[in-house]
Amino acid sequence: MPTLPLYRDDFYLSTAEGTVTAVREDGAIELDQTCFYATSGGQPGDTGYLERADGSRIELGVTVNGEDKSIVLHKPLEAQPSPAVGEKLVLHVDWARRYKLMRMHTACHILSVVCQFPITGAAVGEDESRVDFDMSETIDKDVVTAAMMEIVNANHPVYLQWITDAELAANPGIVKSKNVRPPQGMGRVSLVCIGENAAVDSQPCGGTHVSETQEVGDIHIVKIEKKGKENRRFRIKFGTPE
Repeated sequence: MPTLPLYRDDFYLSTAEGTVTAVREDGAIELDQTCFYATSGGQPGDTGYLERADGSRIELGVTVNGEDKSIVLHKPLEAQPSPAVGEKLVLHVDWARRYKLMRMHTACHILSVVCQFPITGAAVGEDESRVDFDMSETIDKDVVTAAMMEIVNANHPVYLQWITDAELAANPGIVKSKNVRPPQGMGRVSLVCIGENAAVDSQPCGGTHVSETQEVGDIHIVKIEKKGKENRRFRIKFGTPE
């Protein structure tokens, strides 16, 4: 049974109610709806816990997709109780962790605005992220940091626009990543837009993001690594350069 992904319409939703629709042999729990983000596109899945009617908790280790992206599996840590199908639960996302990932993912988008080269890979982390670009040019990390912080401090709005799968298929050039495709098959695809009327950026992405660039806070490029003749890896961290 498909899971309704509540986070797609509200990245700030950290608590919601859900009904158990299935419990798999490995203990993974399926719900009719969820505010938990499932691992995808370089962003880790949410952690947190499911609260039962008696107040007890089912602590979750990770959230992932099932056979396809329409199924979300909430995977408990070891030795956790198993709910019954039909049981109603209150979902609690680890908000401090999720918010850091939202800030970081938005920072990765800002980096792609500053460095307008095809993206060959990315991994969003709580404290450090990386974005790989198909580029051979040499670029100074402090110059990149300054350009990113200019966008952050301008406090541009960050918001979603929706297009159909067919519209995306007709405009493949809007996808910046060479290797990771935006989530499709659900009828619509979210465009993450930065700036009024998407003046700063617009790209398909199914991850979670903050609502204003200023929320990203201080970020900087720690280093730029050469990964092959035409590949550069940018490492981003929170805070100011040391």
